[in-house]
Amino acid sequence: MAGGAARLLLAALLGALPAAAERELRFRPPAEAPVRLFTEPELARYDGQQEGQPIYLAVKGVVFDVTSGKEFYGKGAPYNALVGKDSTRGVAKMSLDPADLTHDITGLTEEELTSLDDIFNNVYKAKYPIVGYTSRRILNEDGSPNLDFKPEDQPHFNIKDEF
Repeated sequence: MAGGAARLLLAALLGALPAAAERELRFRPPAEAPVRLFTEPELARYDGQQEGQPIYLAVKGVVFDVTSGKEFYGKGAPYNALVGKDSTRGVAKMSLDPADLTHDITGLTEEELTSLDDIFNNVYKAKYPIVGYTSRRILNEDGSPNLDFKPEDQPHFNIKDEF
């Protein structure tokens, strides 16, 4: 424990902590938000069908809150088919075909993969907040943690701290 923090803790325990320092200790927000993991059924609940519910869309295993784009992603909107799931393939192919609304990128062309990266970085990451990650992105097929996982929005994250 750092010297200053140790003194603050000791003073708090002994009741000799100045009011401002006590408030700082008590109300300090966490350094980073925890990483939220979405299973497929959980993500499906955020499909834009219920009024007042957030609308979530996953691309490349990253879950974005696209509620601010309700006119595009909400109930009856042109891109509503993309929400409530990982629609990576559909985004890459610019397709709303139900067969393309999946995380699977097997067989995509180089042009489609380039398009996917462009849309991912210049539309979704630039415009919408990240609210979590799909379980496929964080976990291996056997359920063990993917030790190579790095959140898009938390560069200093270490998965070992989470498990």
